[in-house]
Amino acid sequence: METIFRAIVMFALLFIIVKLLGKKQIKNLTLYDYVISITLGSIAADCIISLDTPLYDGIIAVLTFALIGYLTSLFSYYNHKVEEIMDGEPITLFENGNFIYSNLEKAKLSVAKVLENCRLKGCFNVNDLDCAILEPSGDVSILLKGSSQPLTSGDIKNTIQKSKTKQTISHYLIVDGNVDTDELRKAKKTKTWLNNYLKNKHKKLEDVTLLAIDKNNKITILTKNYGK
Repeated sequence: METIFRAIVMFALLFIIVKLLGKKQIKNLTLYDYVISITLGSIAADCIISLDTPLYDGIIAVLTFALIGYLTSLFSYYNHKVEEIMDGEPITLFENGNFIYSNLEKAKLSVAKVLENCRLKGCFNVNDLDCAILEPSGDVSILLKGSSQPLTSGDIKNTIQKSKTKQTISHYLIVDGNVDTDELRKAKKTKTWLNNYLKNKHKKLEDVTLLAIDKNNKITILTKNYGK
């Protein structure tokens, strides 16, 4: 019975704390928010199961940690510098037609993972991508080039622009210096063809960030860029 009582008390306490701290979707949690949430849950769980621990000690610990989270959120709201320290800053991953490798390493993200996030946002061709930014929440925001952005009501009559917005799916033959044999097969290309292409372009495999080819045989090759 004591365990049930403790569980009810902790559930009610956490429910109130969550209401006070504000609503936020799980995918939008920053690293700091995640640490606060996990710690609160761990303290509550330990208090419920460990009957040797006085209930009021658990309540005090939960309230203390919740107060820390509330105060830091409050300071972050009024002070941008505190917000940068707590949540981090956006990191530009792709810009000016190339991946920024120093930022990829800083964010611990591979080119393949960035491309996956782009596909989830509806960008299947790297040639349509203008910019990709890693947000503090961990989500990747993308900006399509002007000619590839969705039409608005004002563009409906512009058939020329409409034709330009038609996207094609690219096959990524090389990602982070690694050859994808499955993509080669889908693109109906061979390793011999790929090696000859790189040789003609005076490119080494390990220096290639991305090599893509679309259904019109348009090839895009990006090399490692440590510009930022």
